[in-house]
Amino acid sequence: MAKRFVLIIIVAALVAGFLGGFYYRDYGSPVPLVRNLINKDAGQPDGVDFSLFWNVWDLLHNKYVDRDKLATQELIYGAINGMVNAVGDPYTVFLEPKESEEFQQQISGSFGGVGIEIGLRKGMLTVIAPIKDTPAARAGLLAGDKILKIGDKSTEGMKIDEAVGLIRGPKGTKVILTITRDGLGKAEDYTITRDTIKIPAVDWKILDEDIAYIEMFVFNKNVDIEFKKTAEEIVKSPVKKIILDLRNNPGGLLDSAVNIASYFLDADKIVTIERFGDGKENQFRAQPNGLLKNYPLVVLINKGSASASEILAGALKDNRGVLVIGETSFGKGSVQEVAELPKKASLKVTVAKWLTPKGVSINDNGIKPDVEAIRSEEDVQNEKDPQLDKAKELVKNL
Repeated sequence: MAKRFVLIIIVAALVAGFLGGFYYRDYGSPVPLVRNLINKDAGQPDGVDFSLFWNVWDLLHNKYVDRDKLATQELIYGAINGMVNAVGDPYTVFLEPKESEEFQQQISGSFGGVGIEIGLRKGMLTVIAPIKDTPAARAGLLAGDKILKIGDKSTEGMKIDEAVGLIRGPKGTKVILTITRDGLGKAEDYTITRDTIKIPAVDWKILDEDIAYIEMFVFNKNVDIEFKKTAEEIVKSPVKKIILDLRNNPGGLLDSAVNIASYFLDADKIVTIERFGDGKENQFRAQPNGLLKNYPLVVLINKGSASASEILAGALKDNRGVLVIGETSFGKGSVQEVAELPKKASLKVTVAKWLTPKGVSINDNGIKPDVEAIRSEEDVQNEKDPQLDKAKELVKNL
């Protein structure tokens, strides 16, 4: 009887322990802190398992030591930013409501700035080009400069739109840019006074009696009118050959690139091809014009030539075999679209890429020169221009 009683006690203890384990598991499980999360499953694409995301979400809210400090909306924005950044395209960005509002103000209002176009190169905020006769150009900024800090704020991981917002400001105020560049022993601070940026589009003059030297600084709303005037003046002049200088031209309006190309090409020639993610394409063709198409022509580019200026250089190179002289251009050959989102957020997303008439992608690759020529910082300081010298030498033999 004693042995039987001990056996019963042991079995009872095992059963109690087993059941107690279940009780402790349930009792010890934390109660979810987020009870009002809505639309958890709305908009999920078929065949995509979001369980890992929600597992992490629940663990954070149940385990994190300072759970009361978690800001649910900030976590959501952070997750969206992480997803968009994982795409790896610096021009595809998620804009939180405040950033979205600032972006709309930047593109619609008047502003003070320093006169640079910026982009991302290998994750670093980079000067695409300083625009002629602006505070940045007068301060000595160069195409290819890396911006390490804006004021006292590091640019590491900074979005382009955020950087633009920090650089712009009221006319007469100052901004400090910490710059590094190839050949500099250490980073240097440039203090630049903001001004209202008025950008000339076109300038031209006659070199060596019969060469028209055309400088194009930007493809803005004034460029079509200014280039038409320039072309008409050239036709009435003793000019026999043309140098088209697109150096440090950060681009601008696509329609203007097509219009300018039409002065140099036969009608209906392809200027550029817009290719979307689904493989569909739009072709942009030269309009009937051709006012300057019979002039021998060379084109100057450098690493500050981007976007519309790359489209124009590529169109002339592919259609006419025009010699391109200088350095490989920046490689900004993509198209962005702004999608409005709930809660006044937005997504600026790259929807297409620009190709040259022969189908070469401009994005990242840039336009490669037929004849490489470098203009060093020392050349700039001494007002020497070996790139232009090479262009004059070559155009005289055409």
